[in-house]
Amino acid sequence: MPRLVLTVIGDDRSGLVRALADVVTEHGGNWEESQLAELAGKFAGIVVVSVPEDRAEEFATSLSTLDGLLEVSAHPGAEPAAEVQGAGAATDQLTIDLLGNDHPGIVREVSTVLSHHDLSIETMTTGTREAPMAGGLLFEAHVVVDVPAGSDTSALRADLERLAAELLVDIAVA
Repeated sequence: MPRLVLTVIGDDRSGLVRALADVVTEHGGNWEESQLAELAGKFAGIVVVSVPEDRAEEFATSLSTLDGLLEVSAHPGAEPAAEVQGAGAATDQLTIDLLGNDHPGIVREVSTVLSHHDLSIETMTTGTREAPMAGGLLFEAHVVVDVPAGSDTSALRADLERLAAELLVDIAVA
């Protein structure tokens, strides 16, 4: 069955997941995985579904029935076998945790270092929270990256340590 990657966004309210799940089920589809969250009053996320090939076009068209509730875009996804073959190139993963005073540019700087080392971000979660003692906002990030065989992780760690000093943040690599 073809896999589709759906991007969804709408004003946060109850019943949004049920409405999308109804459309998936009505077309013989299977909800495989998702990452969904409330962000700034919006409900947003990514959902991977598989739909019978003979119903995929009808399914994509029927997503418009959610207008007013959710804006949904469908994109072709990779087949599971292709993902498994591609995953063979990455032999390890690193976890990077960052915490420091919030200011513009942190994500750009960290992603620049990762890109320089040809590392692909598997997952990234970021957020801000009140600084309990000093006031202001703290920025925190949790990043998991795929590390291809032969990567120089000691050089990566050195670059991240240098970046932490420049940005005045704490970065832990595990």
